[in-house]
Amino acid sequence: MLQELWNILSLSDANTRVVLLGTGLLGLVSGVVGALAVLRRHALVSDAVAHASLPGICLAFLVVGDRHFGALLVGALLFGLLAAGSIALVRQFTRVKEDAAIALAISVYFGLGVVLTRVIQQQPRGNAAGLDSFIFGKAASMVEADLWRIGGVAIVAFLAVALFLKELRLACFDRQFARVEGFRPTLVDGVLMALVCCCTIVGLPAVGIILIVALLIIPGATARLLTNRLVPLLIVAGIIGAASGVIGTIISSLAPTPAAALTRGWPTGPSIVLVAAAFFILALLFAPGRGVLARAASRFRLSHQISVQNILRAAFERSEADGGDSGAWSPAQLSIHRSMTPWSMWWHLASARRRGLVSHSPSGYRLTPAGIEEAKRLVRAHRLWELYLIHEAAVAPDHVDRDADEIEHVLPPEVLARLEARLLATATSVPHSPHPLTPRGDSLAAPRPHSGGTP
Repeated sequence: MLQELWNILSLSDANTRVVLLGTGLLGLVSGVVGALAVLRRHALVSDAVAHASLPGICLAFLVVGDRHFGALLVGALLFGLLAAGSIALVRQFTRVKEDAAIALAISVYFGLGVVLTRVIQQQPRGNAAGLDSFIFGKAASMVEADLWRIGGVAIVAFLAVALFLKELRLACFDRQFARVEGFRPTLVDGVLMALVCCCTIVGLPAVGIILIVALLIIPGATARLLTNRLVPLLIVAGIIGAASGVIGTIISSLAPTPAAALTRGWPTGPSIVLVAAAFFILALLFAPGRGVLARAASRFRLSHQISVQNILRAAFERSEADGGDSGAWSPAQLSIHRSMTPWSMWWHLASARRRGLVSHSPSGYRLTPAGIEEAKRLVRAHRLWELYLIHEAAVAPDHVDRDADEIEHVLPPEVLARLEARLLATATSVPHSPHPLTPRGDSLAAPRPHSGGTP
C-alpha cells in the first residue's frame, strides 16, 4: 500500500495526475462558489440545478444522437439555468415560498430526466450511452479535456468572485443597503447561480448529479463554523474542498472493497463527499467559538462563574442580615439561600478560594477584601435592576427577584451607570426598603413609577 500511495502522490502516472488535479481543482472552485451559495441561502437551489441537469443531458443526447461530451454539458447547463430561473419566477410572481418552489423544481426536472433516461435505454444504442456515469459520477474516467474544462470554469469563477466581491458581500449580508447603494441583488444572484451551474456541470463526470451538491455545500458550511469574515471564509472553503477532492480520490484508489480484499477501489465521488463530511464533523465538534465542545465549555464556564457570584452575594447578604458582621460561615448555611449540592458548593468555593475571593479557616469560610468588593458590585447590580423593574417596567415587587438574579451577571458597568443615573434623575424621597441599592450605610432616593422606558 505504501508503494501505491507513493505512486499516487508522486503523480508519475498520467491518469492519476489528471484525476487528482481534476478532483482537487473541482473541490477548490466548488468550495468557493458553494460558500457564497451557503451565505446567500441558495444551498437547495444548487441541488435543484444538479437534478435539472439530467433532462438536459438526455435531450442533448437525443438531439445529437451520440455521447458527445460537449453537447451533453451544454444541455445540462441550459437546463440548470432554466431550473434556477423557474425557481426565481415562481418565487417572485406567485405566493409559493422558496422552499416549495425548489422542491417543485427538483421533483419535476428529475422526474423528466428519469423518463428521458428510460426512453434512451429503449433505443438501439441506448445502453451504450453511458448516462449513468453522470448520475453517480466516475472520476476514474476523467481525461485531460475534463481537467481543462474544470480549470477554465475555475478561472472564470475566481475572476467573477474577485470582480463582484463587494456586490456579493452586500447581497449576502445586507440586500436593503445594496438597493440603496444602487446595486441590483437580483443581478448578483443571477451571476452566483450561473457560477453554481457551471461548477455543477463540470463536476458531473467526477461526483455525479446526486453528490455534486454536497461538494458545493459542505466546504462552505464547514468554513462558516471556522470564521466570520468573508474572504477568509472563501479561502478556507476552497482549501477544504480541494483537500476533500484529493484525499477522497486517494482513499478511493487505495481502500479495499468488502467483496474481495485483494481488489482495491471505492467509488470516488462518495469517497470525496465522505471526506468533506468528516471535515464538517470535526469543525462541528472542535471549531473555536462555534463548535459543540467550545460552546459547551463556554456554557460551563458561565454557569460556574454565576454560581461563584451567587455564593458571594449570598455570603454578603447574610452578613447584612447579621448587622454587618462578616463572621465565618459554613457551606450548609449558604445552601439555605442557594440550592446547590454539597459537591457543587465545594467545587465553587474551591474556585473562589483560588481566585482570592474567599478564605478558609477552621472556623469556616470568610469573604476576603477582594471578595467583599466583588459581592458589593453584584448586590448593587441586582438591586439596581430590581428597582428599575419595579419603577420603570411596572413589575410587581414579588416577581423581580428572579429576573434580577438572571440579569445581574451580564450587566456591564456602563449599563449600571445609566440605570443609576436614570433612577436618581426621577428620585423624590429616600426609600425605607429592605432592598437598599448599595451596601448598608448607603441609600438611594426612590424613583417615581411610570410606564415604559429602557435603561
